[in-house]
Amino acid sequence: MTGGPVLWAAVAWAAFLAAHLALNGRWWLWLLPSLLPPPLFAVVPAAVLVLACAVGDVAAGAMAGTALLIGARQCGLVPGALVRRPALPPEEGTVRVVAWNTQHWCQSTDPDPFYAFLRELDADVYLLQEYHHDEFDGTYRLIDDERRLRATFPGHRVVIARGLITLSRLPVAAVVETAARRTLRVDLELPGGRGRLATFNVHIPVQLRLISPLRADFYRAVRTRAGDRAREYAGLARDVAGCPHPALIAGDFNTTAAIGDARRIARLGADAVPLTGRLCPTSWQPRPGMRWWRLDWVLTTPGARVHSYRFRDPRGLSDHSVQEVTVSLTGPVSRTSADIRPRHRSEGI
Repeated sequence: MTGGPVLWAAVAWAAFLAAHLALNGRWWLWLLPSLLPPPLFAVVPAAVLVLACAVGDVAAGAMAGTALLIGARQCGLVPGALVRRPALPPEEGTVRVVAWNTQHWCQSTDPDPFYAFLRELDADVYLLQEYHHDEFDGTYRLIDDERRLRATFPGHRVVIARGLITLSRLPVAAVVETAARRTLRVDLELPGGRGRLATFNVHIPVQLRLISPLRADFYRAVRTRAGDRAREYAGLARDVAGCPHPALIAGDFNTTAAIGDARRIARLGADAVPLTGRLCPTSWQPRPGMRWWRLDWVLTTPGARVHSYRFRDPRGLSDHSVQEVTVSLTGPVSRTSADIRPRHRSEGI
C-alpha cells in the first residue's frame, strides 16, 4: 500500500468527523450516522495512523492523529475507569437500585424465568422500562400484569405510569408530575429519616422504526422522533433543575457518547459510569460480538453519593443489560428555592 490511499482514507475520515461535529444534534437526519458504534471514532483513525506510520505518510499520520484526538469524546471510552478508586464502604441507609429496559415486558420470553430473574436481582428499588408490548407498527399496547407483579413483590410499593414501573421497598413520599412525558418521577423516603431521594425512571424514544430505508415513512419517522427526543430532553432538564431533592436519574436514554444528545445528558448530573471499571462500557445488545453501544445511563445530582455501579447480564431476557447501582445521601442539600412546590399525582399507585 502506498501513501496515496492512506492519505485519502485520512481525508475521508476527517471530512466525516468534521460533518459529524458540525451536524450532530443539530440536524435531525444526522441521527442516522450518529448510530455508528462509538468505538469506531477511535478505531478508524487509530488504524489509519498505524498505516500512515507504516508507509511513512506524514500528512496522513498528522491528519489521522488529529482526528483521533478531536473525536476522542465521541468514542464512548472512559479512561477514568482505569484509575483504581477506593470503594466507598456500604453504610447504613445505602439503597440498592436496579434500572432495566425489559424489552417489552417478556413479550417474547417465558414470564416464569423473567419474574424469577427480577426477584433474584433483590433490589430495594426497581426502575423498569417498556411495561408494554410492541405492535411492530411504531406503536405499543399497554398491558396489565399488576396482579402478578404485586404477588411477586409483596414487600414493594408499586407505581405504574407511561409504560414505566417503579418498585420500592422504601416508602413512597410522592409521585411528581413531569414535563418529560416518558419519565416517571417517584420520591422515596430513605431509612432512618436520612432524607428524600427523587428517582427519575427515564425512557427516551428510539431514533427510528425498523422498516426499509427506501420508504419515505422511514425518514418521516426519524424526523418526528428527533423532535420527540428534543422535547423529552428539554422536559427532563426542567424536571431535574426544579427538583429540590438529591436525585437519581436512570434508564434507557437511547443515546450513546456519539449522539449529540449526550451533551444534554452531561448537563443533567454526574455520570456514574467510571465506577464500572470498564474502559469501554456497553449496555445494549449483550450478545457476544454485538456489544458496541451504551444506551443506558445512571446520573446523580448533588447530595446523592454512588457507592458502586455495574452492568449485569440479562440472561437473554432483554437486549439491554441490567444497571445495578448502590446510592446514599450525603446530607441535606438545597438545590432550589424553598418555595418550590412540586405537583403530586396519584396515577398508577
